Amino acid sequence: MKRTILPDARRSPRFAGISTFCRYPRLEDVLPEHAPVDWAIYGVPVDAGVTYRPGARFGPRAVRAESQYVKRYSIEQDVDVCEALSLADAGDAPVEPYDLRASATAQLEFAKGLGTPGVTRLMAVGGDHTIAYGNLRATWERMGSPKGGLALVHFDSHLDTIDAVWGERWGHASVFRRAIEDGVVDPAAMISVGVKGPLNSAKDLEYARGLGVELVMSDRARREGESLLKAFVGRLRGRAAYITFDIDCVDPAYAPGTGTPSVGGLSSAEALGLLRALRGMKVAGADVVEVLPDRDVAGITALLAAHVMFEILCLDAVGRR
Repeated sequence: MKRTILPDARRSPRFAGISTFCRYPRLEDVLPEHAPVDWAIYGVPVDAGVTYRPGARFGPRAVRAESQYVKRYSIEQDVDVCEALSLADAGDAPVEPYDLRASATAQLEFAKGLGTPGVTRLMAVGGDHTIAYGNLRATWERMGSPKGGLALVHFDSHLDTIDAVWGERWGHASVFRRAIEDGVVDPAAMISVGVKGPLNSAKDLEYARGLGVELVMSDRARREGESLLKAFVGRLRGRAAYITFDIDCVDPAYAPGTGTPSVGGLSSAEALGLLRALRGMKVAGADVVEVLPDRDVAGITALLAAHVMFEILCLDAVGRR
């Protein structure tokens, strides 16, 4: 049976050795003997698409470091991810810091070659939210480019469906507009959770609403989020969905290390609870983005991002049980 071999934390300290995501083995150390792996996790250190404060290019390193203390067994889901899944750190994707579209293309080609298409799922760790496009497209293509695009669960303070900012159409404010236009995401099977203002204009809501994206504002997410997400999973009727998690959907009191902080967000406990509400959903792939270490306090944002990764892996592990 496939599983993940970890160092014994009671013999090999978590603060020793090479930092990989959650201490999972490097992909090159797993293949080909234990192929195929279930999840390839990789970093994308680029932040040229931000509209406010840069620095998320250092996010993958920070998340790797804080993830050393992520353990393998979930009390809430009653699952050991390392017994259920074969997991590997695939390193970092190549990036083109001065050209966002070229960077997305470089990431796409890298991600398409990881593990075994049709078997290995992809999780990208950013970096800013522009990196979601490359991983979404790689996931979609490896699934056979299904007509209509992927279903999407989107945690974020922001819509990310603006056409362009400062003339740039590939920045982090536009990533899902590009994905929808290219047929990678199905807006009628997309839910955006944790959105909050203020906005530049009420018109910013029009594109997503006009295409049928379900918008769950932050206050409603706290009150009804779990039931809304469970209903969303029910409507999928077994269809796999991609999860994209922007750490800024969490209030900066709990996640200060991000470049576009928005107050009035979810607590860390609420965010993890909403992820657990997706139990029963088939996970097609995922990304966790917008961790900015220079604004982090004691690494709490990067640590939360690592636990978000773990919760997503738990969803897949439970679904395979």
